[in-house]
Amino acid sequence: MSKSSSTESQPSYVKLAMRNMVQKGSTSLKHFALSTVGILALLVGLAYLTR
Repeated sequence: MSKSSSTESQPSYVKLAMRNMVQKGSTSLKHFALSTVGILALLVGLAYLTR
């Protein structure tokens, strides 16, 4: 019981991140897409260099 009361008094990071993502809208989606493309480009580049 004490654990549930402590999590309600301090909101979880997942809930805060979801709320922030909903409020920011397209900006967070753009950043997520850029991060995904950057990581994929890095992995492809490393695979090309180390072949």
